[in-house]
Order: sequence, then structure tokens, then C-alpha cells
Amino acid sequence: MSDDDLLRLAAHLAIEAGAAILAVRAEGFSVLRKEDASPVTAADHAAEALILHGLRAATPDITVIAEEEIAAGHDPAATAALWLVDPLDGTREFARGTDEFTVNIGLVRDGRPVLGAVYLPASGELFTGIVGRGAVKRDAAGEHAIAARRPPPEGLHVLASRHHGSDTRLDDFLRGRHVASITRSGSALKFCRLAEGAGDLYPRFGRTMEWDTAAPQAVLEAAGGHVSGLDGAPLRYGKPGWENPPFVCSGRRPDAD
Repeated sequence: MSDDDLLRLAAHLAIEAGAAILAVRAEGFSVLRKEDASPVTAADHAAEALILHGLRAATPDITVIAEEEIAAGHDPAATAALWLVDPLDGTREFARGTDEFTVNIGLVRDGRPVLGAVYLPASGELFTGIVGRGAVKRDAAGEHAIAARRPPPEGLHVLASRHHGSDTRLDDFLRGRHVASITRSGSALKFCRLAEGAGDLYPRFGRTMEWDTAAPQAVLEAAGGHVSGLDGAPLRYGKPGWENPPFVCSGRRPDAD
């Protein structure tokens, strides 16, 4: 399959998973706790089962790494090509009744994200991208190309995690920067807002896993943005334990063409 075919597959499955999530929300659900104390619901499991079936049927040669399978003890070894799946990113937000949750399906090759689909079920927004070829947003108004922006003269619009809002590391990181505003939200939504030029900087210090970031990183980088560790090194994938270091997402650099 070509990368275009793979992206269409990821987008289709993300939308189907989103419908399953909304169906669970409409019916009502309980919130359970995994061993790491993070929440999980029937929506997480329903969405993941749908995505795994679709990916493994269409691309049996590509290893799939998915959040709930890992939590259940199914932890395959990293391979050169990997699907990384978060069936419901922002479960805490979903459980609280907010709309800040996403479905993330990303493809990694040789440790780097190459394409991804991020779907926001509550709003019907779909973000897709292939690194080096561009990113697209599809919503009720249609489909159009998106691009990360350069920092505006009035200052940086910073996006921050809702659940790490009291972290003094954010204040320390922003000290000395010209900041116009700070908006807090959950899930991969923040990557997508940077990708469409609705923000400039998203530093993340709290714990994240590779399935949280692969798809939205691909979208942001396809849109001309950047993701790196605090040391400036690229964020790599296929690491033992699948855990990310702290990282920074940004829009288009001021000197970019």
C-alpha cells in the first residue's frame, strides 16, 4: 500500500472509532482504573478493537502497538514499521464530559512518525498529514490544507496541558519569552491547533507515551511545525517501555521559508 492508501485507512478507522466512542457516551459508561491508575472506559476498548481489526486485516506486515493491549500485557517488540494507536486520547476529559478527546493513529518508520490521522469525535474534525507532503483538516465546512504559523508580533499563544497546569516547570520554561496567552486543554488537540496555525508553542513535561504523540506529531510536522525533546533532539519512537521524554511542540520557525 502507498502512504496515501495507509493514510486513508488510518483516517477511515479513526472516524469509525470515533462513532463507537460517541455511541458509548450516549449509552452511559463506568470509569475503571488501570494498574498505573489511569482511567479506562468501554469506549477505549470498543474503539481499540475496531482499529486493531482494521489495521491487522489491511496491513498484516506492520506491527501494531496499542494502548489497551499494552496495558493488558500484550507488548510486541518494536520493528522498523509500527502503527501506534491511542483509541481514546484524553480519557479523563471524556469521563468528565468534556469534548477534548481524540482518536490517534500514526505510522512510524525507523523511529520517526511519517503519517497520522487525529480525529476529534465531538466536533467531527479530522486532521491528517504525511510528513514532507503537507497536512489537511476536514470538518463540516469541507477539506482544506493547513499550515503551522510563525510566532505573531503580539507574542506566543501557548497551549498547555489541563492536568499539569500547576507545574512550575511551565513557568520556568516560559520565563523570558514574549507570551500573549496560555490556553489549557486535554489530549492531542493541542498538536492539531498548532498544526492549523491556532497556536505557537506547546511544552509538555508530564508523562506521555508513544501512542499519545505519534499521529499528532506526524500531522504537526506535515504542517510545517516541529517536535523535539527539551535538548532539541528529535523525538524518537520504538523505545523500550514506549515512554516519551519531556518535549516541546512549536509552529513554523521565524526563519522558515
